[in-house]
Amino acid sequence: MLTTPAPSYSHNYDASLMERLLFRVAKRWVAGYNTDEAIDAALDTNSHGMSAILNFLGEDTTDAKLVDMTVNEYLLLMDLMHARKVHGCVSVKPTQLGLTIDYKMCLQNFSRLAARARELGQFIWLDMESVKSTEDTIAIYLDLYKQYDKIGIAVQSYLRRSASDLLHIIECGGKVRLVKGAYHESEEHIFATNEEVNANYSKLMKMLFESNNYFAIATHNSALIEEAISMSKNTKFEFQMLKGIRDELKHGLVSKGFTVAEYIPYGSQWLPYSVRRIMERKRNLLLLARSLIQQ
Repeated sequence: MLTTPAPSYSHNYDASLMERLLFRVAKRWVAGYNTDEAIDAALDTNSHGMSAILNFLGEDTTDAKLVDMTVNEYLLLMDLMHARKVHGCVSVKPTQLGLTIDYKMCLQNFSRLAARARELGQFIWLDMESVKSTEDTIAIYLDLYKQYDKIGIAVQSYLRRSASDLLHIIECGGKVRLVKGAYHESEEHIFATNEEVNANYSKLMKMLFESNNYFAIATHNSALIEEAISMSKNTKFEFQMLKGIRDELKHGLVSKGFTVAEYIPYGSQWLPYSVRRIMERKRNLLLLARSLIQQ
């Protein structure tokens, strides 16, 4: 007699278990899956004297329907932040809003967010992505900035072109978040060593302190933070750091009277973001190992 073997669920079970374990670790860096969890995380950040920068995870979207869903997600998020009295703003990747598909689509979608931000009196940050989109991102930003001035853009210190880009943005009155950059690029576009990236960060930071524009220093590097403090005097700027990283440093800066914002991502695309966080530091790998052992 022929019998049908019982179906094997071990592979799906193992995958599900690993996802649950990874999400336990990921909760250090991401708020959760949905807007309610994002708002709760933002309010917790506010309770520690910091503002919140919320980001709905995702990038390189090539499906127009998904782009529309993302725009609506951000509009909902902005409304919820206003209703729940969250002190903070949103940060958006241009390729989430259609830049990979069409430049004009992306600009129109950002214009929708900017119009809502104007109604609510909220700020918007544009994230910077890979070098292939740098030119278009800056062009979109400067166009948006003419419509609404509570908008900022990230500039990456690992790109060789950033000094020229930063000078142009400063001359236009724009607001900048200075970051190091985390995308894999060819050496023709980037500084190859940490020493070069940090040296360029320092150079760009001095340019920002010499400008009259509001800006953000987004780094976890103690030496660069101390350098910023030494130049601060009466300059209006803020420190920005990722959720779950160097919390003691954030609280120390708040206690000294500095403005600090915490970048809080959320959404179903938490896994690739979290893998980057896990691989960044040995401490994060130990955190993952400890979660595996505890099961």
